[in-house]
Amino acid sequence: MLYDVYEVQRTWLASAGAWASVSADWLNNPSNPFGYLGGGPVMASALEVFAHAAATRGKPAFGLDSTTIDGREVAVHEEIVLQKPFGQLKRFVRDGVEGGPKLLIVAPMSGHYATLLRGTVERMLPVADVHITDWRDARQVPLSDGHFDLDDYIDYLVAFLEEMGPGAHMLAVCQPSVPALATAALMSADANPCRPKSLTMMGGPIDTREAPTAVNTLATDRPFAWFEQNVIATVPMTYAGSGRRVYPGFLQLSGFMTMNLGSHMMSHWEMFKHLVAGDGESADATKAFYDEYRSVCDMTAEFYLQTIDVVFQNHKLPKGEMTHHGRPVDLSAIRDVALLAIEGERDDISGLGQTKAALTLATKLPAAKKRYYMAEGVGHYGIFNGSKWRDRIAPVLEEWIAANG
Repeated sequence: MLYDVYEVQRTWLASAGAWASVSADWLNNPSNPFGYLGGGPVMASALEVFAHAAATRGKPAFGLDSTTIDGREVAVHEEIVLQKPFGQLKRFVRDGVEGGPKLLIVAPMSGHYATLLRGTVERMLPVADVHITDWRDARQVPLSDGHFDLDDYIDYLVAFLEEMGPGAHMLAVCQPSVPALATAALMSADANPCRPKSLTMMGGPIDTREAPTAVNTLATDRPFAWFEQNVIATVPMTYAGSGRRVYPGFLQLSGFMTMNLGSHMMSHWEMFKHLVAGDGESADATKAFYDEYRSVCDMTAEFYLQTIDVVFQNHKLPKGEMTHHGRPVDLSAIRDVALLAIEGERDDISGLGQTKAALTLATKLPAAKKRYYMAEGVGHYGIFNGSKWRDRIAPVLEEWIAANG
């Protein structure tokens, strides 16, 4: 019933939003005399804000058509290197540019598309041969394609690294820090020649017992059975994945919005004021952020529930109890994969110390192969997007990749 109720609400809001958008355009039309009345601009701005909030959103495009290398503009196009049912390995090909370190950016499977890391990709394009895990919306994956859990996630990372070949580097943003670290350990134990040269983890929940945040508390205050019974839904017949059990993206979005409801309301209020004042550029910046932020996708129930169990409730990786298809994940097997842990001082998703814990857990890795960087004054989103990422954090990553190439 949960998904059906959401679909009814979404359809209604889409219709109301379309009406509001048409009305706003009508009021903003220079040939409409009513638009010049005292309340015309205010009404049009209010309708435009509502229309934007109610709009239905699909998967955004990366839209990275070019980059600048050594002062010259270079065209960029996307290429699917390896395609699998629940995700694909996407490469951003820089036309006419060969070489450079191969970098696999592991996007989080946490309700948003990989395009959330558009700023991360854009910043690394001038210096690296960038690939990214482009995860698929679970509601669009037919039941015939099987299931996908945390073990399968690791399998995908191994397959992607093997497709890229020896010498690649890996960057995990937030949630995938756990499976990425496990992947490095498993591939090291197997002496896999395609194991990453370095692994950078940014704002990842390696050990959520360190400085637990509201997100961690939400995952631990309730028993595991509560999540099974209350947040898992069945995909309706209108989607290709009909019948699949999922954790809906709209629930994840509502949780994040509720956590910072005041700031989101103020953002929309500021957007409204910008529109009334005719400052379309500032309003468009807010719209662009929410176009991405509110574009959400579903996760398979098995992946979501296994993550709750392994990462947040039982802390199996830091306790040495995590397994991959029944095989223990031994972090002491990491002996030559250089580890960089990056945390934001103001991160309210992964608290200080949660990512840094990886450096202590890799007991057989030489100290010269470990580094920690704490970005002062930076929140979770700012670790991988925005000016602080571009100017302060990315150079640290570049230096680490170069030092361990």
